[in-house]
This record gives sequence, C-alpha cells and structure tokens, in this order.
Amino acid sequence: MSQFLGGVCKGEDIGLFTDFYELTMCASYFDNQNFKPATFDLFIRRLPANRSYFLFAGLEQVLLYLQSVKFTEQHLDYLKRQGFELQFLEYLRNFKFTGDVWSVPEGTVAFPNEPLIRITAPIIEAQVVETFILNTVNLQTTMATKASRVVHAAKGKSVIEFGLRREHGIDAGMKVARSSYIAGCKGTSNVLAGMVYDIPVFGTMAHSFIMSYPKELDAFRAFAKTFPDKSTLLIDTYEEMAGLEKAIMVAKELETKGFRLGGVRLDSGDLAETSKKVRKILDDNSLGYVKIFVSGDLDEFRIAELLSKGAKIDSFGAGTKMGTSSDRPYLDVIYKLCETMTAPNVYSPSMKLSCDKLTLPSRKQVYRYKDSDGNYVRDVIALDSEKVLDAEPLLVKVMSEGKMTYTLPSLNQIKDFASDNLCRLPDKYKALTDVEMYPVELSQELQELVKILRERLLETR
Repeated sequence: MSQFLGGVCKGEDIGLFTDFYELTMCASYFDNQNFKPATFDLFIRRLPANRSYFLFAGLEQVLLYLQSVKFTEQHLDYLKRQGFELQFLEYLRNFKFTGDVWSVPEGTVAFPNEPLIRITAPIIEAQVVETFILNTVNLQTTMATKASRVVHAAKGKSVIEFGLRREHGIDAGMKVARSSYIAGCKGTSNVLAGMVYDIPVFGTMAHSFIMSYPKELDAFRAFAKTFPDKSTLLIDTYEEMAGLEKAIMVAKELETKGFRLGGVRLDSGDLAETSKKVRKILDDNSLGYVKIFVSGDLDEFRIAELLSKGAKIDSFGAGTKMGTSSDRPYLDVIYKLCETMTAPNVYSPSMKLSCDKLTLPSRKQVYRYKDSDGNYVRDVIALDSEKVLDAEPLLVKVMSEGKMTYTLPSLNQIKDFASDNLCRLPDKYKALTDVEMYPVELSQELQELVKILRERLLETR
C-alpha cells in the first residue's frame, strides 16, 4: 500500500502515476537517443470567472515526488506487457530525476501566464514528471484559491474546512485540508489531515446524535458530560428556538460546575435572521461568551450575503462548495516546453503558436513591483537573463541536479506567507464579482523575442 510522505505517496510507489502518452514520447526519445536537456514552464493560462488571482500551493508535494520518483519491478513488468522495448525498460529501471527546478514559494499570489515552476532536465526526465506536477498543482492551487476567497468574505471571522465527506476521494480530502489551511482557514474536520499536517481539528455533533436520544435535552446533557469544556450544541434538529432553550439550560448547568458552553450551531433555515434571534437570547441570558457557529452549503457568496444582512455569526463551517471549489473545480494549468539545448550549453527558445494557446519562449523570471507601503502594483514577465530594477524576483531555485536546495517551510510558515501575500494584494483584486484584473506585462526583450520567433516559426514550419 502507498505510504504518506509529507502527505503525498512516495515516488517509488507512484512512478506510473502518469499519462500513457508521456511514456510513449519518452520511449521515442530514448529510441532516437534524444537525451538533450530541455526547459518546461508550469503556468496557468486563464483566470476562471470572478477571479483575478491564484494562490499557489502544492510545491512541497512536487519536490518530495521529484526527489524520490522511480519505477519498480512491478511497474516494469506491467510496461513490458504494454509493448515497451526492453532497452527502454532498463533505462526506466535506473530512472532518477536529475534536473534543476525553480519555483515561486507556496502561498504566493500569482496571475495568468506567469511561470510558477520551471524545470530544466534531460527531456525524458522532464516529460515523465509532467502529469504528477500538473495534477498536484491543479488541485491544491484550485482549492487554496477558493478557500482564500471564502476566508476573505468572512471578514476576520473563523472558517473551518468541513467538506471531507463530499471531496473527491482520500487524496483530495487530504490536500483540500492542507490547501484550505494555507489559505487562512482556522482548521479542518479531517482528523487524518490534522495528524499528518498538524492542522487544528474541529467538530461538533450530527443530527443523528440528537435523534438517537429520546429527548433533545438528554442528548445535549450527554455530550456536555463528555466534553464539558468544549461543547458546541446543534440546536436545529427539530426547531431552533426550542433547541436554543435547552442549550441555555445546559449552559447554566455547566456554569455551576465551573465550565462554559463553547457554542451553538445552526445548519439550516434563515441563518441570518435566526442568528440574530439566537444572539439576543443568549445575551439576555448572560451568555455573551457562547459563540454562534453556522454551516450548510456555505461559500464566499453565501457568507458575504449573510454578513451583509447583519448576521450574528462567529464562525463558519464551509463544506461541499469550498471543498470541491464548486463554481470552478479546476484551473487551466499548463506545462509547456520553452527551450531545448541545441549545442553544448546553448539553448534555443521554443514556442507554441496554436490559436488562443500561444506560449512564451525561453527561460523566464517574474518580477513584482510594490508601492511604498509594500502593496502589489504590477508584475513583469521577463527573460531570465534580463536585469529588472526595483522589483522582486519571484522564482527561486529549489532543486539542483535532482537534490533539494530549498529548506521546506513548515505549514504554518506557508500559511503566514500566504496571509502576507493576500494582505498585500489590494482589495479591488479580491472582489467576489466584477473583479479588476491585476496588471501583468511582458518585458520589452520578451516581446521582441516572441515577435522574432513567431515570424521564424511561420516561415520554416
């Protein structure tokens, strides 16, 4: 069985986690003795609707994979049955990633067409790893971006990731918890993610717990007996106000024992109006310390609507819609060749001209300009060889000759870095609808290279 390594299966277990055409291309490279180095860029081509930025996530899993990816005898036996030649299989038996990798750090706010990861390696190596990298970055960046919008909409109130039962399998459930935490969620309901990633875990009770007792009050008392110092009682199984009345009784009973009721939870109905009534009744009973937690099909749009109506809510449990990024469950993540070595230590730029899918040639760097307060103003995509003044380069070297040269930050450090990035992005780019587009420009040298290369390719192909 696969084992978790930093939350990702070991590379030796998932060498075949790739598209078949990656291996057919690699077999042909091998057959034609094409081992020349090449550079590939990973970037996101387009923004989904109602978004103006991405929150990059997944780098740690990519690096751990690249550091350990291999093909086992079981893999090679399977590929032999698919018709691959023995010499190519012998090559794969000793396969190891030996390339250089540059990347923006996890938690970086990024924009379309900006290289997020740049890989330079023998072309077979760079090709084999494509699928895993795309899969990993797509999921985690999609989910981190969605969660960051939910957290922003909550305006400082806590958001808990609650979507495990609706997320798309075990791996997605783990990565959603991780990505949501990076994006600013306070914690998750996913206990395994809590253990693996050291994320705070939260949970209250289900309606089934209430229904399993003859009386609602019996259920509340039983739960408070087990967790006298951290109970949140679900009050809408039958009728909210009746449930609240019983929760107040339990809160007063806890006070006599030196404890405090943590909160009450609403999961249905008119959450805005009900929360106002619940808050007033709690306050009238000297229970101002009891928090109101809500759940039930919440996303950034619903949370913004609730707060605009003056809802008295302290914390949100965001489940299905956040955990599946329901309005946009994927990103247009791309991994494209941008240069190949044509002579010793000489690289020639490559470029795709397909309609609406043009790619940028050569090795590149992304530079970010800030104002005097440190807020983001604009980005410039430039050739790696250019000198760009008064701007911060975003891509940093993370692997050299297959070995990690980058100290992996802790998840809390990534979370803090993401929070700082999001704070520096002006609010006009974080609007939920009718968003403004953040300016991303091409340097003059890159524009000239694109023009020259386009003309040359159209003449010779």
